[in-house]
Amino acid sequence: MIEIMIVEAVGLLRGALDAVLSSQDDLRVVAGVADVGRLAQEVRRVRPDVVVIGTKRFGPELAGVAAEVSATSPTSRLLVLCAERSPESLAAALRAGVRGFVDADIAPADLMDLVRRVSAGERVVDGAMAVAALRPSANPLTSRERQVLWAVADGLPLREIGRDQHLAYGTVRNHLSRILRKTGARNRLEAVRRAQEEGWI
Repeated sequence: MIEIMIVEAVGLLRGALDAVLSSQDDLRVVAGVADVGRLAQEVRRVRPDVVVIGTKRFGPELAGVAAEVSATSPTSRLLVLCAERSPESLAAALRAGVRGFVDADIAPADLMDLVRRVSAGERVVDGAMAVAALRPSANPLTSRERQVLWAVADGLPLREIGRDQHLAYGTVRNHLSRILRKTGARNRLEAVRRAQEEGWI
């Protein structure tokens, strides 16, 4: 018997998922959660085999909760039904330990099959997104911007970067501004992390 927890903010959808999954002899819904903030706590209490999460998008909050669940209850495998998917959200989900990441608009029979496969230890993801996530994106950084970002990653202050690379302080700041814009980062550390994840530096 595969024990399932359903995480869905909308009560009607949570009930529909419960009805679909509970119709099978080998599947049993043991808990339902509306607030993702309570997910880790409830998983530790119930210890389900599979956690089915319905969500509009896989954002930072859900990624953090998923990572916590994966770390504290590794036998509870996560299956995310996501309406707005992208290669970036898939990559974030996989880093957080999610075992299944698929379109929320899924047929009931397919959902039952995915729950069984995830419970058995398979990793199940949307094929087209998986290819896009694994394909390195084009590097938007110039050679000079990469040099500046490498120096930032090494922890050098901007004035020292300027001295080492024979650049004026203002020029280094301009390079950094362009780097933040191109990486979509809010600060230097985030820019370094994003560039490393994408293979740009």
